[in-house]
Amino acid sequence: MARDVKIEQLWIPESLEAADAADFLAAVEVGRKVRMQTWGSDDLAYGPLEKLLEFQDPYERQLILVAKVDGAIVGTVDIALPLTDHLDIAEFTLDILPEYQRQGVGRRLLEAAEHFARGEGRTMILVDTNHPGASLHEFEPEQLVPGSGQGFVPLESREVEFARKMGYTLQHIEQFSSCALPLDTRLVADLQAEAEEANHGRYRLHHWTDRCPERWLEAVAALENQAGADVDPDLDVPVEQEMVFDGGILREAEEVAIAQGRRTVVTAVEHLATGTLAGLTTITVLAHRADVVFQDDTIVLQEHRGNKLGLLIKVANMERLTEQFPDARVIYTWNAPENRYLLTVNKQLGFHTAGVTGIWQKELPRLHSSTS
Repeated sequence: MARDVKIEQLWIPESLEAADAADFLAAVEVGRKVRMQTWGSDDLAYGPLEKLLEFQDPYERQLILVAKVDGAIVGTVDIALPLTDHLDIAEFTLDILPEYQRQGVGRRLLEAAEHFARGEGRTMILVDTNHPGASLHEFEPEQLVPGSGQGFVPLESREVEFARKMGYTLQHIEQFSSCALPLDTRLVADLQAEAEEANHGRYRLHHWTDRCPERWLEAVAALENQAGADVDPDLDVPVEQEMVFDGGILREAEEVAIAQGRRTVVTAVEHLATGTLAGLTTITVLAHRADVVFQDDTIVLQEHRGNKLGLLIKVANMERLTEQFPDARVIYTWNAPENRYLLTVNKQLGFHTAGVTGIWQKELPRLHSSTS
């Protein structure tokens, strides 16, 4: 057990140059070092300014608890409380410096975060564990499978052992993949030809960045709503109560992303016979790190599947990304292991499995009004 561990809420400064920003910068550095330990790079780490902008998100209340030993920050837990839906949920991201792991710091931080969440009326806690591809092979004989869907996490890993000891249950797995950019020009030509042959000129592509054209606004909202409702009946995956999108909500979300300095590159596909949008795909470029980008939703309506539209729009969007953001050198994405169609498309594009993320949950007892 690390001696003299002090848990406190992190002060969020007005700016990175402020006199009181030192602890904030130290906390962000903890997250960077943990990701270096896990993935061998800091591609997935927040930069200080990116992290500061996160606190302006109107859809989530965010705060950070830190663990200090001898006045130095050695661990952090980010707490995100959704404000528009999932009002019973709190999401935690726990980071402990490598040299302070297995010393009780994580347990102290997680217990403090759970106590805070319960006081806010949140009863369902979500945390994740991250496992690079090499560790999956190393521990392959000992696997822990999730409550729903496919995939596994290595049973003997430190993170899995800790989550189970703290009373968390593995709910599902997300496969984590990366692809080098730009795509090879011959590969692009081959994939575009394959996709176009499959859809016989029945579709047309549309592109935009940051803001959806007015003519497609309600169609994009309908696509997002359809994606939320479109759960494979063969999978034992709980359907969550999602926010219902409309044009106004999409415009608000666009303004939030722009205010945070994020860029959004979108390719949509129109079914020419009906003039409706059949699908879309989105890539996010962070405000202060243009070399690392993230593949977000790819949606194709059920009735238009089988025409290689997912391949068509993803190739086109990745090409568009490279034109607009030539510094982008790698794109990351997360997919459910059972989403074989998109995983196949990603493999064609050159994505390689980097690892998996395990999503864990724990239900907290509700606080009664009579308790002090």
